[in-house]
Order: sequence, then C-alpha cells, then structure tokens
Amino acid sequence: MNEPVRLPLFPLKTVLLPGGVLPLRVFEPRYMDMVTRCMRESTSFGVCLIAAGEEVGEAAVPHPVGTEARIEQWDMAQAGVLNLLARGGARFRIEDHEVERDGLLVASVRWLEEPPVQPVPDAQADMLPLLRTVVAELGERLPPPHHFEDAGWVGARYTELLPIPLLAKQKLLELDDPLSRLEILQQFLREHGLLPNLA
Repeated sequence: MNEPVRLPLFPLKTVLLPGGVLPLRVFEPRYMDMVTRCMRESTSFGVCLIAAGEEVGEAAVPHPVGTEARIEQWDMAQAGVLNLLARGGARFRIEDHEVERDGLLVASVRWLEEPPVQPVPDAQADMLPLLRTVVAELGERLPPPHHFEDAGWVGARYTELLPIPLLAKQKLLELDDPLSRLEILQQFLREHGLLPNLA
C-alpha cells in the first residue's frame, strides 16, 4: 500500500481525467500562491469535483476521488490573473483534508493503482474513428500526446468530451477498469445515435 502524501486541492465544477488537458483562469490569492509554488517547486496539485459549495469563496467540499494536475503552460495577460494549462496525471483518493488559514484545501491522499495499458478491444474499435475526428477538430485545445491505442486514454477522452452529467463523469473517473468504462461509453454513443446500433 502506498503511503499517503499531502496535496493542495483545487475543487472545481469539472472532472479532470488522467491525460486530460485543463485550462484554468486563476485569480484568487490562495490559488495564485498555490500554483506559483507548484511552478517554482515543479510539484502538482489535485483537481476534484465539488460535492458541495462553490469554486470561489469559502472552501468547497470535494468528492473523494480526484486527479493530479501538472502545469504545462502559463501566462499572465493581465495583472492578477494567471492563465494555466494543466494536464491530468494520476488518480488519488482523499483520506483526510484540512482548510489552511488562507482558505486553501490541503489533503492527505493515496494514489490509486492503475491497471497496465490495455489495447482497445475489437468490440469497441468502432469508437475510434469518431474520437480521431473530434481530436483533429479540437486541434491545439487537445494537444498531443494522443494514445488512440490505449483503452484507458480513449475512455478518458470520451468521458471529458461527451455531454454527460458531472456526477456521471465522476463515477467514470472512479472506475478502475478501463474496459468497463469503454463499454459504458459505447452504449451511451449508440443510444444517442453517435455510433450505429448493432442489429
């Protein structure tokens, strides 16, 4: 069992998945301090879906499973506002958390075990052409690396891109089996006419 680590949290009304790209606009002092420290020390922070509360103001209550975020790009086009591009890393589960004096949530987390990379099964291969098209259309909004051969990566990108409720995205994030995630998403695509139904 891996040892718990301390991780600052950024609770948001979004679900970040491993390998995903998250643009962020940071202006609250607690988060400016947090991301500045992350950039200076080459460390990461955690992104969690908000279970109760708001993104600004008092500390929100996070869902217990979230994703590590590492800053890949940043700029400050206007004073006091930092624009970031973060990429999702490993998933984690919160064991405990506390609110620091500036309102920042800091958690004790354990990293979740990830299964080895698995290829997309033949039964779900019909999901790939649509995803390739969408990724090509998104261009710089979903920059490489792209791993269309990886069932976990494909399922994560569909989870982010499809118009499904945030709580459903959270449940898909929490699934440990990437093949189960793909099967659920394939069913959604078929039900909504985005893939042909099997006779």
